[in-house]
Amino acid sequence: MKTPSNLSQLSPDQLRHLAVTLMSQVEEKDKALRHSEQVNQKLTYELALLKRHAFGKRSEQLNVLQISLLEDVVDTDIAAIETELEDLTLASPTPTPTPKKAPKRSPLPPELPRIEIYHDPGSEHCACGCKLRRIGEEISEKLDYTPGVFHVERHIRGKWVCKQCETLTQAPMPAQIIDKGIPTAGLLAQVLVAKYADHLPLYRQEQIFARAGVAIPRSTLAEWVGICGVRLQPLIKALHELLLSEPVLHADETPVPMLAPGKKKTHRAYLWAYATTPYAGLKAVIYDFSEGRSGQHARDFLGEWRGKLVCDDYSGYKQSFANGVTEIGCIAHARRKFVDLHVAGKSQIAEQAIDLIGQLYQIEREAQTLTAEERQRLRDTRARPIADALHRWMLAHRQKVPNGSATAKALDYSLKRWVALTRYLDDGELPIDNNRVENLIRPWALGRRNWLFAGSLRSGQRAASIMSLIQCAKLNGHEPYAYLKDVLERLPTQKASQLYELLPHHWQKPA
Repeated sequence: MKTPSNLSQLSPDQLRHLAVTLMSQVEEKDKALRHSEQVNQKLTYELALLKRHAFGKRSEQLNVLQISLLEDVVDTDIAAIETELEDLTLASPTPTPTPKKAPKRSPLPPELPRIEIYHDPGSEHCACGCKLRRIGEEISEKLDYTPGVFHVERHIRGKWVCKQCETLTQAPMPAQIIDKGIPTAGLLAQVLVAKYADHLPLYRQEQIFARAGVAIPRSTLAEWVGICGVRLQPLIKALHELLLSEPVLHADETPVPMLAPGKKKTHRAYLWAYATTPYAGLKAVIYDFSEGRSGQHARDFLGEWRGKLVCDDYSGYKQSFANGVTEIGCIAHARRKFVDLHVAGKSQIAEQAIDLIGQLYQIEREAQTLTAEERQRLRDTRARPIADALHRWMLAHRQKVPNGSATAKALDYSLKRWVALTRYLDDGELPIDNNRVENLIRPWALGRRNWLFAGSLRSGQRAASIMSLIQCAKLNGHEPYAYLKDVLERLPTQKASQLYELLPHHWQKPA
């Protein structure tokens, strides 16, 4: 609100209104400043701990491979925090840029092929009307990578001067994810895909690049990964908002070992996965990394969402169900109880249950290509009678087996959850089980064999974000490298209002 130049012309009511408005603006600015200071202090403290760990004594209980992996994590976290602090400083009302020491960079190998890219002014004439005269040029070299091949992009920006008014004109460098860095979007995409899709730790990538004739230190690769993780975060936020607009979601979680810097052993952290159903128009999955398995993590992710959640019987979701989320059970989990029983003792009861549940799955296979309405009619006419017969059969056999027996436990699992297990029969948009998200969480099981543990909460969250984009690209039929390369090229200049164009389900491969 602009303050009038002559306050004496205002009435008492106008003066009071002006005073209230100004006080409100001051309070809002103070609140924003306090929040910025708190975030700054938190990040600065976290950065100090990481640097102390990076340059301090390594734990003697870690082997060489574990130390190598942990060093990658620490370097990556430091780069991410420094990037967030830099963004926070630039966004503050009175930015005070801190001088950053430029790293000593080795020249790129001369034997690598060069591609020259010229950047010249759009017009050969100055604003005053005179023709420009070229007086020199600036050359910036960036390292690019296409799978298996390095080459160098030479960005040549000519210097043009107007003879009449002596105005110097030079085309700007295209915006980059890493300002003034040497990697192109293609090289960054390769590092991210290799690390998070192919599960190659940075020390292995360093060795691969060295064999190709380019020595890139792990600390540099880690810095690139940390900065990319921060820059890609707006896409994850937009994807999160879209996911929570869906009426039905899958959810599951899996343990991941996490080693906090300074600790001598790992403890169990958890990766949560939330995905749309096979019948949804939106094909998406988001991974969320947390330090524990508390149901509060799921509630924090879901927020005010009150849809239908397909999940197992983990108690952490119970509070969400009490708050208005509808539980959809997983028939596959119920079937596994009887499979385990049959494998252990060739139980005839288990065999009969498996056969009846198999009939329900046969109907679902036939219903895969149908519309929701057609699927609902098929379930009403064919699946519901089988489910009712299965329920009566379970009740009858439960009375015949002793409490505490393995057969009783298998029957009780289904009987106690019967309402949730059969809700899919009432809605053609619901799946019969939670297998979709369980399949989407499998890449993390493969990754655990390669990177052994998550080095920190921040590194786990960064991995979850980048792997969300990679997996969403796959779900929508895109090759992850092509998708990330284009996104990293366009993201620096993409308008916030057009960010949705870069989401995997909207992205179009460049012609």
